[in-house]
Amino acid sequence: MSKGSMARRKLGSSGLTVSAIGLGCMGMSEFYDPRQMDDAESIRVIHRFLDAGGDFLDTADMYGSGRNEILVGKAIAGRRGEVVLATKFANVRGPNGEFLGVRGDPQYVKDCCDASLKRLGVDVIDLYYQHRVDPKVPIEETVGAMGELVQAGKVRHLGLSEAAPATIRRAALVHPIAALQTEYSLWSREVESEILPAVRALGIAFVAYSPLGRGFLTGSFKTPDDLAPDDFRRHSPRFQGENFAKNLELVAKIQALAASKGCTPSQLALAWVLAQGPDVIPIPGTKRTKYLDENIAALDVSLTTSELEQINAVLPAGSTSGERYHPQALQAVNR
Repeated sequence: MSKGSMARRKLGSSGLTVSAIGLGCMGMSEFYDPRQMDDAESIRVIHRFLDAGGDFLDTADMYGSGRNEILVGKAIAGRRGEVVLATKFANVRGPNGEFLGVRGDPQYVKDCCDASLKRLGVDVIDLYYQHRVDPKVPIEETVGAMGELVQAGKVRHLGLSEAAPATIRRAALVHPIAALQTEYSLWSREVESEILPAVRALGIAFVAYSPLGRGFLTGSFKTPDDLAPDDFRRHSPRFQGENFAKNLELVAKIQALAASKGCTPSQLALAWVLAQGPDVIPIPGTKRTKYLDENIAALDVSLTTSELEQINAVLPAGSTSGERYHPQALQAVNR
């Protein structure tokens, strides 16, 4: 199979370019329906993504408590030169997978990087994110330690995730920040008011995670019972009770718009994120090749100004019912 080509986007002012759509690998190892986890199929998905000309892979040390990095490492063995590899540290997991908080102290930063390099089976990480900001450690100390990893040749570029504008500005004074990764989709538009303007002023790329609203915007869920008993989305306010019913009404509007456009709801949702600017890079996750192909085809869906205005009229910012995380997890975002 000849390698395909894919549109590319700049990763801020880092000089690095990545495929316009990345591949989020989290769900391959944890959080979403465990019944569908299949490492062999996940590796096929990653290879198909690379074969299509994609190169931007996203993982983290906490996904599956390290299992996802091992999986990604297996998938890219022998193909390292085709990959822009992003991983993250800061969310601490216990021996049984329990969440133990957030750490950003310099020694932890360095220890995590060494552990990730080993699991991934690589010599250098292309983009290393602080997954969540540690309120107990000044961002200058954390990013200073991350900068030392760049000097040591273990990391090429630095990123932050779910950081507030003031934190991003402080971090950028210590070391260039290539990307901010935060949730962004048709049903999560909180970043538009302050965060997007802040990163744009600093020349930082915006990496949009959950661009399909954790799968809700695909139209594949009709009732909360469609989720596996241990799927973490059952704990998400947007997937519960009245919120679920109200959000289904939004999805019906997306489905109607997609039908008139001749594309799937997923493609419309991704095309909308892509249309928000050349500095926005969505990283939809999937464990199935058919959904991967569908997502990549969103690059062929071009939305006109009038279509974008129509989408905005039907789904204005703030129209989603429910917070994007449960209260405890919400405390760790935008800080």
